[in-house]
Amino acid sequence: METPLKIRIATRKSPLALWQANYVKEQLTAIHSDLTVELLPMVTKGDVLLDSPLSKIGGKGLFVKQLEQAILNNEADIAVHSIKDIPAQFPEGLTLSTICQRDDVRDALISNQYQSLDDLPQGAIIGTSSLRRQCQLRAKYPHLIIKDLRGNVGSRLAKLDDQQYDAIILAAVGLKRLGLQERIKQYITTDLILPAVGQGAVGIETRSNDDTILKLLAPLDDKNSRICIQAERAMNQALQGGCQVPIACYSQLTNDLLTLTGLVGSIDGSKIIKATLTKSATEPETLGQQLASELLAKGADKILEEIID
Repeated sequence: METPLKIRIATRKSPLALWQANYVKEQLTAIHSDLTVELLPMVTKGDVLLDSPLSKIGGKGLFVKQLEQAILNNEADIAVHSIKDIPAQFPEGLTLSTICQRDDVRDALISNQYQSLDDLPQGAIIGTSSLRRQCQLRAKYPHLIIKDLRGNVGSRLAKLDDQQYDAIILAAVGLKRLGLQERIKQYITTDLILPAVGQGAVGIETRSNDDTILKLLAPLDDKNSRICIQAERAMNQALQGGCQVPIACYSQLTNDLLTLTGLVGSIDGSKIIKATLTKSATEPETLGQQLASELLAKGADKILEEIID
């Protein structure tokens, strides 16, 4: 196979996005010693429109559309994303070619005063724009005041340090990747707050017919992570979930069995529908679809109709 001299990676300019793109660059150049990898940092609409919750301005797709267009225009060969930011559907001609080995899936509590969610007093202000987190927090901690919080990791921490919030919640993996794990006061268990679809994993998107690039990326794909995330994304797609809907899920692979837990909730936390299924790991997408059907049958359909209407 003739190796191209260069792979161009479209990436957002945020420090976490650049960490992820550089991680993929290092993996690629370690495997293919004669390969040059170039980063093409871009500012997306999601990075600019910070005054409104994502659920009201188009969802997490705002972070990936411009990167995808760069690939379609042949200005870039691949785009590197947090999988939890990737919408269920891909533009024609593009595919999620690679799912890198998954890292920590948990959310984390960051606070300068309190050690855990249980320590937060009546009326404490906690920051997160995630409807998934808001829903589960309101169900378990109705005495807290939840306020929207957008921006990259650094700007969110700065708002906490400026005493605009008593605590904030971020993905643990992002803090770890940026060397900020010492800011974490509590790793929140998945029993307490179920994570986002694909949380903790980096994904690579490319042209579906670009065989040369696909072969170069193949060694970076982690089979077990792919199985888990296929199940989660299938559940989300069957529920037609996006940023506008509080949906959470987490899959765990044990030997040849895959266990998937999913959740749909009302934004105010008054209704939570949760279910778990286990199936052979050879059918991850079927598992995701079946769990979605069970959630809908238990009442998630009514919650989704109310939110989408």
